[in-house]
Amino acid sequence: MQITGSSASEIADSLRAMLERGMLRAGDALPPVRSLAEDLGVNRNTVVAAYRQLTQTGVIVTSGRGGTHVADRSPVALDGFASDTVLRDVGTGNPDPDLIPDLTRALASAAGRPVLYGEPVIDPGLEGWALGWMSEGLAPDAVRLTITSGAADAVERLLAQTLTRDDAIALEDPCFLASIHTVRLGGYRPVPVPVDDEGMTVEGLRAALAQGVRAVICTPRAQNPTGASLSERRAAELRGVLSEHPYVLVIEDDHFSMLSREPYHSLIGPGQRRWALIRSVSKFLGPDMCLAVTASDPDTAQRLATRLTPGTTWVSHLLQRLTHALVTDSEVTEAIARAGAHYAARNDAFARRLAALGVAAEARDGLNLWVALGAPASVVCAQLMRRGWLARSGEEFLLADEGSAEHLRLTVHDLDDDDAAQLAADIADAVAAASARLAPAAGGMIDR
Repeated sequence: MQITGSSASEIADSLRAMLERGMLRAGDALPPVRSLAEDLGVNRNTVVAAYRQLTQTGVIVTSGRGGTHVADRSPVALDGFASDTVLRDVGTGNPDPDLIPDLTRALASAAGRPVLYGEPVIDPGLEGWALGWMSEGLAPDAVRLTITSGAADAVERLLAQTLTRDDAIALEDPCFLASIHTVRLGGYRPVPVPVDDEGMTVEGLRAALAQGVRAVICTPRAQNPTGASLSERRAAELRGVLSEHPYVLVIEDDHFSMLSREPYHSLIGPGQRRWALIRSVSKFLGPDMCLAVTASDPDTAQRLATRLTPGTTWVSHLLQRLTHALVTDSEVTEAIARAGAHYAARNDAFARRLAALGVAAEARDGLNLWVALGAPASVVCAQLMRRGWLARSGEEFLLADEGSAEHLRLTVHDLDDDDAAQLAADIADAVAAASARLAPAAGGMIDR
């Protein structure tokens, strides 16, 4: 590896050229600052400045005593149907299209006079309704609203206005794919916080805060992928821990909101100075309704608005009016409630099918099931592919590298009874086959 240059910009350009030509790859270690400075005959601070330039643009990452490495830019898995497959996809994470409200009638009422530059960015009707929707259950008194093009857009902009590259963020583990994607692209350092039946764990959050995280992203209900929701007790304990860190940005992504069967318990306490609650409409009005409402403290709202100004500036008022027309229509809200009941009932029925076949499964909240296998998920997924199913391994959602993943995340609410019975039987058979395959290897290790 031949790095050249006598100035910080020349050294950085040399490293970029090596990356572009394939001479350096993701994960490759770079020379320590002192040794590279000696090799090039430059001051140590020159190399520090070169590495800083590349770190700020996400080309390399530094990890203290762990050294400096080329950043991993491999794509993160995303939710949605898998393309180019003939297999039945049961890992999509999609809502049922038959349960998304018909927009026809609301579209007629959404049209109105054109909106010009300089006018309020939030449609008055939506703002009036959303203030009540977003304020309930929140401890802080001062609430400001911002409209973004979905929850992921809000999270990305909230982090960008608060953090710089290499800043640490507390993320649930296992974690929502979009959050993993956003954190990786932003160059932030994820700190895993384990999730149990009651949501983010207290000790996990305390340990993350001790590592200096500057932001926390939490799902209060229907955590994706596990389906866990914060209990009232757990939320109170987490608020107690966060009370000692009032300037840490706390982001709640309440993505399942109007569909949830669980009460909303917030970890945002009255003394939290930087916070944001995000609710997208994509799960109950459809993924193409790219709109989310963010309630936050005034300072965070101002920063978020500033991040919107040079880009989209505002979300289309036609989309805002359409959203308002739908969520204030009693027939639509009744249909949303029925959809939430449908998802819960279908997931519960499938979990019972699996349990009857000896596979541990518990239906919690949300669109998906998180199924404990007792065998490596990758092996079970391979077995299911042979049976015509495309499932999603829990490995894609894990942050901490602690052995093989032994969970599947399944989207089964749109299966009819015959298909559900067949999938449950195939999962049970795949688990048995995977366990049998691993048994001889384990026995051989014991014999040795």
